[in-house]
Amino acid sequence: MKNTKSPFYILGVETSCDETAVSVIRATGKNIEVLSNTVSSQVKLHARWGGVVPNLAAREHLKNILPVLSLSLSRAQVGFKDIALLCVTNGPGLIPALLIGTNTAKTLAYLLQKPLLGIHHIEGHIYANFIFDKIGKSSKSLPRRQAGKAQSLKFPILCLVVSGGHTQLVLMKKHLDYEIVGQTLDDAAGEAFDKVARILKLGYPGGPAIAEAAMKFKVQSSKFKVSLPRPMLNSKNLDFSFSGLKTAVLYTVKKHSNILKNVRMSSQLCAEFQQAVIDVLIHKTLKAAEIYKPKAIMLAGGVSANIELRNQLRNNLRKYYPDIIYKIPDTKYSIDNAAMIAAAGYFRWKNMSDSQKKKTLTNWQKLQTDANLKL
Repeated sequence: MKNTKSPFYILGVETSCDETAVSVIRATGKNIEVLSNTVSSQVKLHARWGGVVPNLAAREHLKNILPVLSLSLSRAQVGFKDIALLCVTNGPGLIPALLIGTNTAKTLAYLLQKPLLGIHHIEGHIYANFIFDKIGKSSKSLPRRQAGKAQSLKFPILCLVVSGGHTQLVLMKKHLDYEIVGQTLDDAAGEAFDKVARILKLGYPGGPAIAEAAMKFKVQSSKFKVSLPRPMLNSKNLDFSFSGLKTAVLYTVKKHSNILKNVRMSSQLCAEFQQAVIDVLIHKTLKAAEIYKPKAIMLAGGVSANIELRNQLRNNLRKYYPDIIYKIPDTKYSIDNAAMIAAAGYFRWKNMSDSQKKKTLTNWQKLQTDANLKL
């Protein structure tokens, strides 16, 4: 399909976990501009439980979805009549939470008689790298001499997806064509961060808490020495495993009972844990780059907001693969949001035939949620 030169407005909805998010993007040719990206977070609500409670999340989504929808449209300065396509996360995720978003989108599609697309949550994270953002720089390229719009990236592309529920190396030979070449065999990296933060009583979410504690260690000194394993670092495949690393932290805390009362010791343990995760992620990514020879490497998922991971992966690519373009989303598009869902929907729409597009007008009847939806 030829790229349209007239503005094409897409409404995205995301409720796969504990973020109620609605976004409006405008696509013109190859440019994707974010006009609004409204997110209502439930972090404080779930912090007391140390993790997301599915039914509680769904109740909050139900309370927030219409106000967030109204606010996002207002910020974008568009009305329902302007929307050409509706996109919603239909999996994977928490079923009670997913149902609020999908049922809202299906109702809108029916009332407005608009096409509707279900989008895989991880596909959304991947396509956060393809946003050309009007309200702020959405993606960064390194080295700078290779900087350009994400849409101009050449395939194959290797994407390291790191989130609370997924840790995968995804090879893309073209748009919407995914081959998972490596993945976690147990805990995802983000899940391990949350569990370790719980062990160390640092609160929820674990990723930012551990990163903050690790940063404190850099400006402190400590006689406490700790060394954690790098699971599957030298395995022959590209898979990951973080459950054993979490257990190693637990055993360390049991062995040194004063860690929880000693900020310096706790901070050092956080720094060592974070570095262990980063070492494995980078090693496997470089190994995949050697095997598949991608022209670009992208970082995606909630953990992609981790500054140390971003910087260390950049530095390693500069050192070992300087000709590979490195693409990372702005941190506001690393966390769960609806702009990424709308962006992924635009690329799906562009690659559909006229007959396929026509069928999306009845998706308000057929679209289903799937907690374990495959990429």
